[in-house]
Amino acid sequence: MKLTVVQTLPALNSGGVERGTIEVAEELVKRGHKAIVVSAGGSMVAELNKVGAQHVSMSIGNKSPACLLSIVKLRKLLLTSRPHILHARSRLPAWMSYFACSTLRKEDRPTLVTSVHGPYSVNAYSKIMLRGERVIAISEFIQRYISNNYPDVDQNKVRLVYRGINPKTFPHSYKPSSEWLRKWEKENPANAECFLLTLPARITRWKGQEDFIHLIQALKKSGANVHGLIVGGVEARRELFRKELDALVRKNGVSQHITFLGHRNDLKEIMSVSDLVLSLSQEPEAFGRTSLEALSLGKPVVAYDHGGASEVLKEIFPAGLVPALNLNAVIEKVSDFSASTPPVPETHSFTLQRMLSETIGIYEELASGQTS
Repeated sequence: MKLTVVQTLPALNSGGVERGTIEVAEELVKRGHKAIVVSAGGSMVAELNKVGAQHVSMSIGNKSPACLLSIVKLRKLLLTSRPHILHARSRLPAWMSYFACSTLRKEDRPTLVTSVHGPYSVNAYSKIMLRGERVIAISEFIQRYISNNYPDVDQNKVRLVYRGINPKTFPHSYKPSSEWLRKWEKENPANAECFLLTLPARITRWKGQEDFIHLIQALKKSGANVHGLIVGGVEARRELFRKELDALVRKNGVSQHITFLGHRNDLKEIMSVSDLVLSLSQEPEAFGRTSLEALSLGKPVVAYDHGGASEVLKEIFPAGLVPALNLNAVIEKVSDFSASTPPVPETHSFTLQRMLSETIGIYEELASGQTS
């Protein structure tokens, strides 16, 4: 059976939701299905078009009166393309998808699927993400979030589908090109001969940069030869916090031992030359994709034992888990690993192909029900 699947999300600029949308669209096309993505557009549209999917530009994530017009446009698209599945990946697009479907005759309605990508605030607005005929939870943490906060929702329709990565994109023992290495060594001479610690996280209060700075300070105080990298961009509204981090670095006397690299497109290479990758989020994250990428590269990870990162490490590298928010435990663990680090297994189950097969399996299950 040839499927037509429409996915809706606010925009296609960057991020895990956007990446997953394109990956699913590409797999649908490879299997001979039709993939349509509705968003306000962005830098990743060209990539979407390249894989053979169709993009329809619509202000579906804009919280303004204009979104009412987009409901009409989406309804028209559903009538002309007649998709089997309408997959909403964010709250406002989910509301617009729901309203567009509700105006159609039952025989013209696609089956609504939603993905819960994070622990949204618990309210009526967020509950739209539980309106799908199937609700995809991207980790056990998110599955528990749904059952704990929305006990009135039929939990049988919730499906656990872990996000995944392509091991060929993040191969174990990956080595950057000699050209990249030469440039890296020239631009970062302070890293030479140091035990290199990397925190990949955008600059925001809950991502753990403050703990990372205290970690480097404690390690240097103990005599360890370490250098810390903070890799992540900063939005304009976070500039004040960025200045606070600079002040904390100076206060702790580690200005020469921490480098802020900002947003980078070569995070894979940076993690591959690191000795250790950290995940120090102050709040549980929906899924530990960056930790998974590092582990897939064969790099050990030390992470707080909560959220999706905990689930990833429990399967692949449990030695790297420390009690949530226990900075002393992080310092002790990193000190131990600087002397001797356990090897990271070469295989894991958090693969892109598994995620794609399980997601499209849900589509096929629902579509077969439409014709049975």
